[in-house]
Amino acid sequence: MTTDPRPLYTRATAQAAALIRTVRPEQLTGPTPCTEFDVRTLLSHIVGGTRRIALVGEGGDGQTVPLFVDDVDGDRWAAAYDEVRPRVLKAWAGDDRMTSPVRVPWGEIPGRAALSAYVMEIVTHTWDLSEAVGRPLPLDPELAEFSLAAAHDALPEGPRDGRPFEPALPAAEGADSYERLAAWLGRRPLGRP
Repeated sequence: MTTDPRPLYTRATAQAAALIRTVRPEQLTGPTPCTEFDVRTLLSHIVGGTRRIALVGEGGDGQTVPLFVDDVDGDRWAAAYDEVRPRVLKAWAGDDRMTSPVRVPWGEIPGRAALSAYVMEIVTHTWDLSEAVGRPLPLDPELAEFSLAAAHDALPEGPRDGRPFEPALPAAEGADSYERLAAWLGRRPLGRP
C-alpha cells in the first residue's frame, strides 16, 4: 500500500475512543463478534494492543508488552485508552518510522506496512465493539475500505495458520464495508449465522 497510514490511524483511534466512551458498565460482560472475547476482554485487548503498538513505533520489542491489560479499574476503559492514544500517535508520527523496519509478531517489515496492519486491527476491533454495544455511533466507511484492502494484502483467502484471524467467510449480499471487512477476517455480525 502506498497510502500514508498515519492520518487514517489517527482517525481510527479517534473513532475507537469515541465508541469506547459509549460503553456502559452493564455491557462489559456481553458477547462480541470476536467470539473468544466479551466486551471487557475486547477492551482489555484494545488497550493492551495499543500499548504494544506504541512500543513498536518507539523502536522497542512489542512482544514484551502483554496483549491484554489487567490494570484498568472498574469501567475506566475510556480513560485507559485516552492515556495510551497520544503515546501511540507520537510514536508513529515521524517520516522515518514509515520507512524503518519494525519487528512485529509476523516478522520484520517496513513501518508503513506495520501501521497499515494496525489500522486494520483497530478498525476491526472498533466494529466488534460497535456490534457488541448496539452500534451507538456511525462508523467511518473510508477506514473500513482501507482496512479491507490491507486485509486482502496481508491475509490469504484460505487457512491462516499462525495468524489471529479465522478463514474468510462470504459477505452477505449488500454488506457494507465493515461487514465485508469482518467477513474477510472470519467474523459475522452478532445475531447472524
